[in-house]
Amino acid sequence: MERVTKLASEKPVVIFSKTSCCMSHTIKTLFYEFGVDPAIHELDEIPRGCEIEQALLRLGCNPSVPAVFIGGEFVGGANEVMSLHLNRSLVPTLKRVGALWV
Repeated sequence: MERVTKLASEKPVVIFSKTSCCMSHTIKTLFYEFGVDPAIHELDEIPRGCEIEQALLRLGCNPSVPAVFIGGEFVGGANEVMSLHLNRSLVPTLKRVGALWV
């Protein structure tokens, strides 16, 4: 869990993903379309990715990817991010943490 916490605080937006996950691709695309430059950790490509995935599951992210952290805080997966976007609170949150300048 300590490794997840450390990685989650390296940039204003951090996404734990898998290269084969279509929802991860969708969430990454959403952030890129906003002009956000998130840190992306592809769990199927990094050493000890399985350990990080288990920590994300313990954190309550089910499925384990995508797992999105904004401002070092766990936001959730695709459903939670899309809910924030649809209720118009995602952009203000991104601005507040310095991930979005406009």
